[in-house]
Amino acid sequence: MNKILTVLLMALLLFSVSCKKKSDLRRVTVVLDWTPNTNHAGLYVALQHGYFRDAGLDVNIIQPGQNTADQIVASGNAQFGVSYQESVMLARAEDIPVISIAAIMQHNTSGFAALKSANIKRPKDFEGKRYGSSGWPSELAILETIMKDDSADFAKTKIISGVYDFFSTIGKDADFEWIYWGWDGVEAHRRNIEIDFIPIRGLNPIFDFYTPLIIANEKTVKAEPELVAAFLAAASKGYEYCIENPTAAADILIKQVPELNPEQVHLSMNYLSKEYRSDADKWGMQKLEVWQRFGDWMHEKALIPVPVKAEAAFTNKYLP
Repeated sequence: MNKILTVLLMALLLFSVSCKKKSDLRRVTVVLDWTPNTNHAGLYVALQHGYFRDAGLDVNIIQPGQNTADQIVASGNAQFGVSYQESVMLARAEDIPVISIAAIMQHNTSGFAALKSANIKRPKDFEGKRYGSSGWPSELAILETIMKDDSADFAKTKIISGVYDFFSTIGKDADFEWIYWGWDGVEAHRRNIEIDFIPIRGLNPIFDFYTPLIIANEKTVKAEPELVAAFLAAASKGYEYCIENPTAAADILIKQVPELNPEQVHLSMNYLSKEYRSDADKWGMQKLEVWQRFGDWMHEKALIPVPVKAEAAFTNKYLP
């Protein structure tokens, strides 16, 4: 009886200690840019392996719903979010207080994709074809720019609006679309769909911008720098784990988000594990020239009403 009582008391003590530790953690919300995918794998790894907990954080990952991550972070309903360089520039041009604190990917892994049967190999081939547009702000301006660079007439391309799902629309509603190779590109190969892919970063260095990245409310950064540093320390460990252990990281994401296709996740992680840090000294780093040249281009194309100071739109200060 005494042994049973001792075991029960120890269990109760351990339970109370764990509860206390949970209550001592700082509650933090992270809002994604879209549905969960391999871009977010480092966050889920940090959650699964307790990196956030070890940093004193109780992290809740949510999806954006009807609003954007930038709006939710700016309103204070989430401390951190996943966004894009373009969105941060748009926000700052309108005095919305968001700032990029880490680049999830060092280089833009997106580009234009078409079925091989469409015989689209370069922007000049976009003439006379249907482009499936998802409607994000700088999309058509980028398309017009890269076509002009290839002596092509943008007016000869038919824009089909409201196209979101590549696999249900390509070759039917549209002849070419914009995709991320690390998700739809690898999935096309998995499905044995033959496509041609034109990486956007190979067409013009201006368009090798940061997509995606992690943002915070500028007020949070100024008022609670230790919170930002703690969050990034844990997130960085998560992404470094993805770089070194893509198979295990894929399994963690599948466990956390079971609705994802396991084969697609593994293929995607094998590709992105080489892209998260790429040629940077460490994960998360951002370069002033990347922010400056894309911001200047956005202003030149009247996508933002006023110039945005590139050095105010991002910071590397809180990376571990």
